[in-house]
Amino acid sequence: MRVPILVFAGSIRRDSLNRKLASLAARAVDAAGGQATLLELADYPLPLYNGDLEAAEGLPTHAHRLKELFIAHAGLLIVSPEYNSSIPPLLKNTLDWVSRPLPEQSGYVPFQGKAAALMSASPGALGGMRGLRHLRDVLTELRMIVLPGQVSLTAAHQAFDEAGDLRDAAMAERMRGLIGELLGMALRLR
Repeated sequence: MRVPILVFAGSIRRDSLNRKLASLAARAVDAAGGQATLLELADYPLPLYNGDLEAAEGLPTHAHRLKELFIAHAGLLIVSPEYNSSIPPLLKNTLDWVSRPLPEQSGYVPFQGKAAALMSASPGALGGMRGLRHLRDVLTELRMIVLPGQVSLTAAHQAFDEAGDLRDAAMAERMRGLIGELLGMALRLR
């Protein structure tokens, strides 16, 4: 049975390096025997989280759809840019809406007991790793099992070849290794 993994970037910018890495990672999940769903957050626009809006109108339609997607997958592979050494607002807002409870369902249901792997890409020397520390904290609070390893792609503006693959064979192997760990953990937790 192929393990379903939801793969997405915390960016919707057209030329985002993190979207590029997410696309590559989704192909690697499939190649490793998993079943990747590559999610584009731009397809699920959400207002900024506002408790008054939620009280007046309930969860937005796109929040319900995202909840269903998260629930249907055994694990998450999140590729996140770093904004001011932290999580981008798009990603945080998405997680905040998806984690909202429903009358019949705890807000933890889309996350609890599932595996997560983290990646980032940046033109900088640290590859976005400072933001992953904060993302790890948020996902742990949502009761996910976040793998200890991560992939931080430095000099990402030069890291991809014309086909969208990584030029650095060692980095490509690290990515495949992390994906293998994610699939193994997601299968064990299922």
